Amino acid sequence: MLDATTRSGGTATASPRATATDLAAPLPPAPATRFAARCVSVLLSPWSRLSLLVALLLTAASLMLVLEPQRLLTDGWPDRLGGAAAVVAYAVLYGVCTVAFVPRPLLNLAAGALFGSQLGLAGALGGTVLGAGLAFCLGRALGQEALRPLLRGRWLKAADDQLSRHGFRSMLAARLFPGIPFAASNYCAAVSRMGLPPFLLATALGSVPNTAAYVVAGARASTPTSPAFLIALACIAVPGLAGAVVAWRKRHRLRGR
Repeated sequence: MLDATTRSGGTATASPRATATDLAAPLPPAPATRFAARCVSVLLSPWSRLSLLVALLLTAASLMLVLEPQRLLTDGWPDRLGGAAAVVAYAVLYGVCTVAFVPRPLLNLAAGALFGSQLGLAGALGGTVLGAGLAFCLGRALGQEALRPLLRGRWLKAADDQLSRHGFRSMLAARLFPGIPFAASNYCAAVSRMGLPPFLLATALGSVPNTAAYVVAGARASTPTSPAFLIALACIAVPGLAGAVVAWRKRHRLRGR
């Protein structure tokens, strides 16, 4: 049997087994395939996703400046939408506007002016939870992986640890405290290891007092001397003043250290 060479020094003959092995060897990837894989890896990298998040937020904010949603306070809601459908549509618009950094107090006042106290509160709370959920999911999917390695400072690590371990009560306190920006708390929670369900529940519960005060103020703006309007103003002003006092006192304590 002739496998490689004959014992007498004849011509080499390849065996069937060697030929099958050579044919089964994987071929090196083509240059175009390697280039495509590298492009996909770059596009899906943490910093590319973070850049996409920043671009989306800047685009949304620019659109809000052009569309001017605050005109709802002067022009009113379209006549073709009414009842529950109008409240649901407003809640969706509210959520998108909060992601685009439209101030929530303005949206809450508009909800009260358009739909009254009860329906306005339902629409505003629904929009609050929707907007918080959208921001959280965007931040978690596009920004968390890139930003978590940057949490090196003592205060940043402390905030991340608090949100990761005690997410519900920390977010509930952040929603109740009037001095913490809504968008900032959304993206801080997204970068942490806090879960989505406790984040949404804390947002829904903690946003009730402040949201209700603004909605009632918007609903009773036409009667500024009514008790409901004055109570709503007090509910807006007192927590704000208390938050300012607490922040001022903590500022002096930090300077003392």
